[in-house]
Amino acid sequence: MRAVASKAERAVTKRVLARFVAPLLAIAAGGRGRSRSRARAACAVLGLWFVFAQPARAQPTGAELLGSSNFADIQRGVEAVAGSGDPHALPILAAMQEGRLYARGDRSLAAKSSDGSYTDPLTGAAIANPGAVKPVRLNNNVRRALDAALGALRLFSPDPGTRQIAAEAIFKGRDPAALPALNRAIGEEKEPGVNRTMEQARASALLLKNDASDTDKLAAIATLRDRGDIDARAMLATLATGQPPAVTAAVAEAVNAIDLHLRLWSWLQNAYYGLSLGSVLLLAAAGLAITFGVMGVINMAHGELLMIGAYATYLVQNAIRAHAPLLSGASLLIAVPVAFVVAGAVGIAIERLMIRYLYGRPLETLLATFGLSLVLQQGVRSIFGPTNLSVTTPDWMSGAIGLGGLSLTANRLCIILFAIAVFAALQAALRYTSLGLRMRAVTQNRRMASAMGIRTPWIDAMTFGLGSGVAGMAGVALSQIDNVSPNLGQGYIIDSFMVVVFGGVGNLWGTAVGALTLGVLNKFLEPVAGAVLGKIVVLIAIILFIQRRPRGLFPTKGRFVEA
Repeated sequence: MRAVASKAERAVTKRVLARFVAPLLAIAAGGRGRSRSRARAACAVLGLWFVFAQPARAQPTGAELLGSSNFADIQRGVEAVAGSGDPHALPILAAMQEGRLYARGDRSLAAKSSDGSYTDPLTGAAIANPGAVKPVRLNNNVRRALDAALGALRLFSPDPGTRQIAAEAIFKGRDPAALPALNRAIGEEKEPGVNRTMEQARASALLLKNDASDTDKLAAIATLRDRGDIDARAMLATLATGQPPAVTAAVAEAVNAIDLHLRLWSWLQNAYYGLSLGSVLLLAAAGLAITFGVMGVINMAHGELLMIGAYATYLVQNAIRAHAPLLSGASLLIAVPVAFVVAGAVGIAIERLMIRYLYGRPLETLLATFGLSLVLQQGVRSIFGPTNLSVTTPDWMSGAIGLGGLSLTANRLCIILFAIAVFAALQAALRYTSLGLRMRAVTQNRRMASAMGIRTPWIDAMTFGLGSGVAGMAGVALSQIDNVSPNLGQGYIIDSFMVVVFGGVGNLWGTAVGALTLGVLNKFLEPVAGAVLGKIVVLIAIILFIQRRPRGLFPTKGRFVEA
């Protein structure tokens, strides 16, 4: 591949055409005899020279600068290649952005493939012997120019998504050289969202244009103000000095408006994080609210039931990965009923073998369940080891969803929806099923329910099993935001008791309101007071609240378990 002819070479070619070729053509057309034959032979020789001696395919204008050791020359080369209109400009710059573009000894270019071979970026043909090559150098200025250049070249792609990405790249690159392409693209663009991004890119480039009028700058400032994100604010902040008074005042007003806009979105983002934390607390505390509310049992092993649900999720995912890899994407959905059954069975066993002998003795129940929690932790540690285990997040729970200035992470959004579904299922079970009717009867008056023929020991076992099963499902959710370890439940047991007491013992609606309130309050206090001090403030607030309302937000009517 030959390098593009320089200006001097082109001048020599013109002189040759004017001095020798034109007279020869005239002789060949009108001469006689030998002169005519010699002229034709000379024309043939010159024709062969132009075919074989001149470059078969020239690089885009400015491509020879990309191999320079000077970053300023490389940046000019990027801008020249992008503005050349050559169809090969896009693959050359794309290879450069990916770090695959190399300069050869004759200043021609070669693109490196994944297998280590080199190809011609103009033709795609393999280069058998590239000779000495060196990578095209990049720095921040070159990268910005490269992003803007690629954005301008991709503005006219048939794919709206590609055009959107290209406009966003120009917006961040802020290259005034992209303005002609932007103006033409804006005139042709039919998609409103893409057109809006192009207008914002045009505004960012205008602010750096030296000869832009104050009117254009004021319009650009208004466009960036409407965008209202942190990138727009940063661009406006760099324009605050050395501008006419009208522009400076408009910049200050726009920055203040964007700051208020960002503060509001930040509050909403904290509220979303608080809702996600509250959903985790709701899942962790819902089972405790059932057992504590109906049976009056202070179960300090409740956190270990969450841990059992998380380990059940880990085992289910490994089994599916080994024996049914096609179902890997649904492993969490399969783990939910498995965790419910396993944790529920463990809960029933705990009630039948331990709790049933300790009704009416809360201190002994607390000590016994605390000892049981240590036994369960050590048992899991002996089976699975003390190290943390991770549960893979499926693809449909990965990534984030943009909503205005919010970033809604998919895993937390799924946990919020899961908590709502579990809460609704529990409410339906307690209100519309025979077990729920008997549980409510025992909650309101245990002795009267027993006198009416309700088997209160059976209800106790089923209630404990239901609360434990819900804790197991909470473990499935926790496996997506925390490492699966023997100590997993210890981080949530205290918060779960706070939620239950604050919301009202035995009241699911109180548990839901308490969990969401504490979750949101924690997330708003953390940026101000820190994570540890924020929890202390919340705990003090709950203590002061219980002094005024000992039975919580929504107290349950009736009596608890009696001796």
